[in-house]
Amino acid sequence: MADPRIINVELDERTILWRSADIEQERRIAIFDLIEGNHFAPQREHADGYAGPYRIALSVEEGRLGIAIHREDDSHLETYVLGLGRFRRPIKDYFAICDSYYAAIRNATPAQIETVDMARRGIHNEAAELLKERLEGKIEIDFDTARRLFTLICVLHIKG
Repeated sequence: MADPRIINVELDERTILWRSADIEQERRIAIFDLIEGNHFAPQREHADGYAGPYRIALSVEEGRLGIAIHREDDSHLETYVLGLGRFRRPIKDYFAICDSYYAAIRNATPAQIETVDMARRGIHNEAAELLKERLEGKIEIDFDTARRLFTLICVLHIKG
């Protein structure tokens, strides 16, 4: 029986040089929320009919996202490689708006915080739609899964 969901996420820690407490909290929340509820269905059929659940490992190398997909028993199924060129701008914008958001939380009025948060959610939503589009035909994901995966892609891009 198919169980198209992620049950474990690992990030390639070699690519993450530094994380602030705020970013670390975002990473923990994204992974927790992703595990709690997601839809993740690779579209390639496997000879034995395996259709989940999945363990994934995310890495970024030379401008490409690697999504290593493993069975529940941790045996490797396949790895998708996705060019991240179209994500450069959303990642840059997301980092900038997150910096503004964290500063606003500490110093701004509730109305100012809400304005910055709306902008942050807008960028995040657009990037999630782009991720869904780029994975189309390879991995079927829902919008919430795409949002959380985008957060983790951003974490992998932190260089210090």
